[in-house]
Amino acid sequence: MRPFVYSRQRREDRTLVFDATPMPWEVQARPGLEMKTIRIDDDRGEFLGLIKFDRFTRSAVHQHQGVATSFILEGGLTDYHGPVNQHEVGINYLGSTHDAMAYVPTVLVSKLEAPVTYPPSEQLISGIHAGSTYRDFRNPAPDVAPEVNVPIDRVVPMETGVAGLRRQPIYDYGGSGLQRRLLQWRVRPQTTVPAWRAGDWVELWVRGGELIVNGERAFANCFVVVEPGATVELASPFGAIALVWAEGRESMRDAAPGISLFGF
Repeated sequence: MRPFVYSRQRREDRTLVFDATPMPWEVQARPGLEMKTIRIDDDRGEFLGLIKFDRFTRSAVHQHQGVATSFILEGGLTDYHGPVNQHEVGINYLGSTHDAMAYVPTVLVSKLEAPVTYPPSEQLISGIHAGSTYRDFRNPAPDVAPEVNVPIDRVVPMETGVAGLRRQPIYDYGGSGLQRRLLQWRVRPQTTVPAWRAGDWVELWVRGGELIVNGERAFANCFVVVEPGATVELASPFGAIALVWAEGRESMRDAAPGISLFGF
């Protein structure tokens, strides 16, 4: 069994904080690849955590069977479509077929939501994709780029209705059949968010600064998991910036109309 620190369980309604910095890097089958795993499910092809490429390391040719999103924390990756650079999010979708090469040391914050397929000719599955299997395939859409790359800091911030909290929408999962959102929160110092209840899974990675989540500190390089049904009290005394994957709407019993934390 591969190491992880959290496994999804719908019977709970907790908020949990995991500091990824002290976690050890896990060496993968393909030389030059390592991971820090918050959660992984090979049956469903799901992963949340950090992935590291050494210089001149490639992922090997693979095909995504669903959505994958990766934030380039450091370095960059190149495939036949071109580069995805530092501080951009690369979005793969059903049928995305490529081989990613790191010419410089690279670290990704990644969420995979479906299995990945490798051709038998690769012989060595990289290990960085949950639910990997071997199968012959063709690129189903050779005229379509294998990813959409978004320089997230250039996205115009939108007001959420909460004073001090703005969101930058990155991906609305259009065409995937999923009701989900990927966005970046920008939180002004001394911001307090009215208590809200998660309708489904919400996962965050704190890029900088610090959030207080139900009384627990979540600082830079911490992952936060909000289970369905959890009530969340959120504040940031000194400011924060965070990536947010929301798999459902929030509800706020005592909030004013027009508040939208996730943009549904």
